[in-house]
Amino acid sequence: MADRTPPPAPPSLLKSPEYRKPLLLGRYEVGKLLGQGNFAKVYVARNVRSGESVAIKVIDKEKILKGGLVAHIKREIAILSRVRHPNIVQLFEIMATKAKIYFVMEYVRGGELFKKVAKGRLREDVARKYFQQLVSAVAFCHARGIYHRDIKPENLLLDENGDLKVSDFGLSAVSDQSQKDGLFHTFCGTPAYVAPEVLAQKGYDAAKVDIWSCGVVLFVLMAGYLPFHDQNIMLLYRKIYKGEFRCPRWFSTELTRLVLRLLDVNPSSRITIPEIMENRWFKKGFRHVRFYFENDRFYSLDDIDKPPEEPPEEPPEEPLEPEFASKRKGLGLRRPASLNAFDIISFSPGFDLSGLFEETGEEKRFVSGEPVSVIVSKLEEIAMLLSFTFRKKDYLVNLEGNKEGGKGGALKVAAEIFELTPSLVVVEVKKKAGDRGEYEDFCKNQLKPYFLNSTSQQSGADSEF
Repeated sequence: MADRTPPPAPPSLLKSPEYRKPLLLGRYEVGKLLGQGNFAKVYVARNVRSGESVAIKVIDKEKILKGGLVAHIKREIAILSRVRHPNIVQLFEIMATKAKIYFVMEYVRGGELFKKVAKGRLREDVARKYFQQLVSAVAFCHARGIYHRDIKPENLLLDENGDLKVSDFGLSAVSDQSQKDGLFHTFCGTPAYVAPEVLAQKGYDAAKVDIWSCGVVLFVLMAGYLPFHDQNIMLLYRKIYKGEFRCPRWFSTELTRLVLRLLDVNPSSRITIPEIMENRWFKKGFRHVRFYFENDRFYSLDDIDKPPEEPPEEPPEEPLEPEFASKRKGLGLRRPASLNAFDIISFSPGFDLSGLFEETGEEKRFVSGEPVSVIVSKLEEIAMLLSFTFRKKDYLVNLEGNKEGGKGGALKVAAEIFELTPSLVVVEVKKKAGDRGEYEDFCKNQLKPYFLNSTSQQSGADSEF
């Protein structure tokens, strides 16, 4: 299992006067400003414990609240916490104070790919390498239901080894944001890289939009200029909509065919990711980044999740392992979904963004030291005691009252089981229907006593987050 933490900073950088005190949240020395926008600033920083260099994105809570960007930030967090790929800038942890939110991210030293292209077109082998790494990252995101929607050289960084890193998921979307027609309708992206179907404003397949943008990037890398360009924005959009461009004479026949398939104005016939990966020009020297699929999560074999360190004032009692090989037998359940660091953060009211984002009060979480089979049996026992209907599927359990309750009708409760460590399980309980008061009584009088007992036997700790 490979370590996913960033490489140590060079000694010259660690001793650089660009670092200054005081420490951020007791553990990061913050250095020079790398860039800033309307709502955030990005600094280089050093972890004083490990000596690792990171980039810290500092977001002003008040500004995003006033700007109505809470949902935007929540989406960015959700997306960044789901992407683990060697060609994607990595988010290590999220921290928050009353006034600020901090994204601690991988520090990529090589700068933007745009700066390299601005000097002129690249050699074919170099351009192919960057395009292969871009497609690999995009394929991974699409497999996770994540769509970037703003792919361009300015959002592609290079590390010290000359490898590409996709950054800036600020305009990204996830599959469940699509409308009833299964398409996206938000007009977004950078003019020269936007797909024609986005301009049509009739809905678009976000995966096909990313592929178009990848095609524009490939053209720029190999040509040294944009396929679609005009000072007049409407004329530019007209060229994009009609697909009016020509490949330069130095493009090989194989490359020209690939670019034409990438920049096909008809999204239904545009080349797909699997077809790109089987393309002869693309496949030369391509090295697959292998992933395995488990419980609706992808993991890079070289990049397994590890939880971030807790703040100094709240050290963890024991290491939290991200992956487990344990299997549950005889229960008819898949192994419960393992929680990664970001799931754990989202459960912790003292370490997450709970001060920023409202809570519904209808989700409750309990921990237990009991085996999953025992927990399921106990939930079934509670259901029988209350004459509730009990149903289970994999690691999801549903309990439904058989009589009308208060204003909301019969109480319906869903419980989902997650594995925190091999000996510690989290049960997330949600009210699906019924009266709020009845639900609160159910949790207080039926669930909490059981989980308090089951956890205190293991650690002596209160079991509710």
